[in-house]
Amino acid sequence: MSVIHTLSHTAWESYPDQDAVTALETGKILFLPELQFQLESEEMPLISPRLSDQKAKNISLHIHTEELRGANGTDAEMTLLKNMLKRYAVQSTSFLSSLIPGYANALQTGRTSLRPVEITERKAPSYRKDDTRLHVDAFPANPNQGKRILRLFCNIHPEGKPRLWRVGAPFREVAGDFLPKVPRQFPGSGHVLKSLKITKSLRTPYDHIMLNIHDRMKKNQDYQNTAAYTEIAFPAPAAWIVYTDQVSHAALSGQHVLEQTFYLPVSAMQDENRSPLRILEKITGEKLSLY
Repeated sequence: MSVIHTLSHTAWESYPDQDAVTALETGKILFLPELQFQLESEEMPLISPRLSDQKAKNISLHIHTEELRGANGTDAEMTLLKNMLKRYAVQSTSFLSSLIPGYANALQTGRTSLRPVEITERKAPSYRKDDTRLHVDAFPANPNQGKRILRLFCNIHPEGKPRLWRVGAPFREVAGDFLPKVPRQFPGSGHVLKSLKITKSLRTPYDHIMLNIHDRMKKNQDYQNTAAYTEIAFPAPAAWIVYTDQVSHAALSGQHVLEQTFYLPVSAMQDENRSPLRILEKITGEKLSLY
């Protein structure tokens, strides 16, 4: 069974597509092989690893505060970077809102990032931060409390180098493998973490479970060696859209990719029973979050 659902868009103008919604929510990747992000001539020099501060794996922008992280360069280069990332954020938001109108009013825009460093040349400081290992997304410092993590990627490698992914088992299968090994969240720990500013918001039981699944997937070398997967090479230029909290994935190689993160309350989904939150609640028989 294919994990890809291909769309034929050639420009950042979309139209409602019910099949795309169903494919996305059932754990497929929406692949747009003819969609590219057009760089301005003065932006071309920005597509270089030299602008990375070598501390963060990404250069990222918070569009609402214009806070730029992970970048190192001249003031003029930083201004160009901000403008490029803001343009990508606006185009991504508009495209997704038109493609899935039911999401439009509920979409929350997260960070916009440029990933300038070749994955194979980056040494992860720990297994938890090693994205070459199969995992589902969960954020230790930024609990999402059950909201979906939806991402729109665009490969802009100037020499056409693909970004190579592995896509693993469906979320229900991942949950079946790892949920029984997750210890219960210590009562009150979410409030303690927030009060100590270890987390930016309350870590709910859902966040606790998802973070444990994320960490345990990456740590388990036997799982990494034996788990079934599909390998996908996303070419440049091309774009793809995926729920990274639902689709187990690993990024093996590639460089120069733009990415826009969105958060979506499960209530805005076509079928919220397909969300990790509702799947985990059904398995545990407990309410796990605020929604």
